[in-house]
Amino acid sequence: MVNKFILKEFGIRIRELRTKRNLSQEQLSFKTGFHRTYIGMIERGERNISLTNIAVFSKVFEIEISDLLNFKNQNSKLNYHNYQLKSDN
Repeated sequence: MVNKFILKEFGIRIRELRTKRNLSQEQLSFKTGFHRTYIGMIERGERNISLTNIAVFSKVFEIEISDLLNFKNQNSKLNYHNYQLKSDN
């Protein structure tokens, strides 16, 4: 499914920000209040998280939500053409 693409991109972004701050998944889990396994699932692109949880990451990393969702820094090919709508089936 094409929509998994954005989940993987978001996961890469979270991992990138976490490692830049020298945080383990466990340390990030303490800061966010999310379980460590949930963090891992997000980083692997296995969870489609809510906007409120995205805001938690934004606060913990002290960046704007728009910057958190900026995948351009990781050589992403993500753009609106990559999204699949239910009506596209």
